[in-house]
Amino acid sequence: MRPEVKAVLWDFGGVITSSPFEAFNRYEAGRGLPKDTIRRVNAANPDGNAWARLERSEIDADAFNALFAEEAAALGHRIAGRDVLSLLAGDIRPAMVAALDTLKAAGLRIGCITNNAKVGRGAGMAADAEKAAAVAAILARFEYVIESAKVGVRKPDPRIYRMMCDALGVAPEACVYLDDLGINCKPAAAMGMAAIKVTDERQALADLARLTGLQFPGFSAKVQTRAL
Repeated sequence: MRPEVKAVLWDFGGVITSSPFEAFNRYEAGRGLPKDTIRRVNAANPDGNAWARLERSEIDADAFNALFAEEAAALGHRIAGRDVLSLLAGDIRPAMVAALDTLKAAGLRIGCITNNAKVGRGAGMAADAEKAAAVAAILARFEYVIESAKVGVRKPDPRIYRMMCDALGVAPEACVYLDDLGINCKPAAAMGMAAIKVTDERQALADLARLTGLQFPGFSAKVQTRAL
């Protein structure tokens, strides 16, 4: 264990739950679109496009629907923004939820920094009440949850990471940060955090075990996500 680790900070979608990118790819395959089309739309003008503005609550879902469609059309595709919003809520990864409990039992602080939008139900943008309740139960484990849609700042803006450090009263150098996007890991690492880019549960928990010295019971190579 790195002796300076006092807190573990988590992304939500793509880490605690399966990535919405998986749902994007299924949608694209079903519509005959090139793989990662939606990600390419969102990568164009990444700080000022419809997606970025929605996550900062500068526009609502109706405006996003129209603006995203315009951005997709500029790249030669027909995709309604409402279709993208329906794909955001992933499936819960039980092994990652169990890891939160292990960290808390060991006395480590835990926080969640999530880029989200005021769509669906709750912070996890769930499509139904059952899933929203399950997500709420997970989020209740964290000492602090910072939502881009509420604070008007989104990753990778370094300010949102500083907000969490200030809320927990810990230095960046005392934190481990997990995110499925490298672009979001880079600011955390630049601040001094030990950043883990999550590609799958096994890799993420192996890296987390190495940094904290903790064992994560119940995790195996055959762990699956649990759909609600």
